This record gives sequence, structure tokens and C-alpha cells, in this order.
Amino acid sequence: MKLVIVEDDLMVAAINREFALKTPELNIVATFYNGREALDFLAKNSIDLLLLDIYMSGYTGLELLKELRQRGNKTDAIIISAANDAEHIDEAFHLGIVDYLIKPFTYSRFRDAVQKFLLRRSLQQKGTYTQNDIDKLLEASSDSFCALKKGLQQQTLDKILESLIPEKKCGKFMTSEQISEKTNFSKMTIRRYMNYLIEQKKAVSRINYSTGGRPSIEYAIVTD
Repeated sequence: MKLVIVEDDLMVAAINREFALKTPELNIVATFYNGREALDFLAKNSIDLLLLDIYMSGYTGLELLKELRQRGNKTDAIIISAANDAEHIDEAFHLGIVDYLIKPFTYSRFRDAVQKFLLRRSLQQKGTYTQNDIDKLLEASSDSFCALKKGLQQQTLDKILESLIPEKKCGKFMTSEQISEKTNFSKMTIRRYMNYLIEQKKAVSRINYSTGGRPSIEYAIVTD
């Protein structure tokens, strides 16, 4: 899939590029640090996906997206921005974006957004949708945007999940102390997020009585 990155922060643009290069379905055809230059390119070239920032000097990402839609350009877009207010996010979704990532973000969350785009594209190519197709698309959206409990942060949750992924492959459980060492979050924070994951049926816990002292609670991600 042909990809264009539009981001005026050189460091963030480099991260976007790194994540895209790790994703075999994506082929970067251009990177722009200015929205107007990107608009000129898109007027002459057909692409599949935009990685688009909102806050850019002179010409914002939403202004670029509005202009594209007014011209009848329906190119899919994933917003990657520090903007986390309801006004910007609601407007972005009204303009038909695939997903919205708040900086900073993890590769796993980036990959989820790309998978949602690929699923939508594959369904569009069929020409018609079955109810099962629609359910899959809605399920992908709800997985990415399930509301967190008050006080929980997505980037904290992502970091905790990433610390558990290597252990999932070998079926290993980890204590809150071990997760804390890998993430630098407090044990209290780890327990709060792990309890949330257990409620969402994305993790399980067990009590280890063989520690030689006080029994310890261990956690693991649920195996798919």
C-alpha cells in the first residue's frame, strides 16, 4: 500500500517512518514536512494511506484533510497528533479518518491502526458487505477505542502490555514487582492496570504459593 507521511516535526517523522518500514504492507512513497506541499503532491498522485499530523505551522492537518474531501479525494488517513481535545478528534472522525493515535504511541498501537485500515480496504474491494464483514469492522474499531476507566492512560497500558508480550510466548507469568522493573511504573500502578486487563478478559492472574514466604500474585496476557 502506498503511504505518504505528513509531519513537520523531524523526530516524529523519523519515528513514523521507522514504524512504517517495520510494517511490510506499507510502502513509503513520500514524506512532507509541510501540509501545502503534501496537498500539491496528492493532487497529482494517487496513494492509499496518509499518516497525518494536526499541528503544523501555516497549514494544519485538518485543513489539508478538509481540502482533500472537498476535492472528492477519499484517501484513507491515520491521524498522529498530540491534540487530545474532543473538538479536534471529533472533527477528524467526521472527515473519515481510519484511526487516531495520540503522541507518544507504541508500535503495537500503530500496527493495530494499520490492520484496521487493511481490513477496511479488503472489505471495500469486495464491492458488497455481509453482516459478518460489518461486524468485523466494528469489532476492530471497538478494540482500538474501548474507553479506559477514569484515571487510566492508554500509553501506560500499552507499555505494560508490551512488557508482557515476550512472556506470553513461553507461557510465563510475572509478578507486579517484575513488571514494575521492566516498565519503571510503581507496583500499585501495575496492579491497577492488571486488574483492568483482567476485567476486560485480556489477562489472567494466579497465586503462587511456592515462594517460600508470602504468596505472590502473578499475571499473564490471555493466550489468543
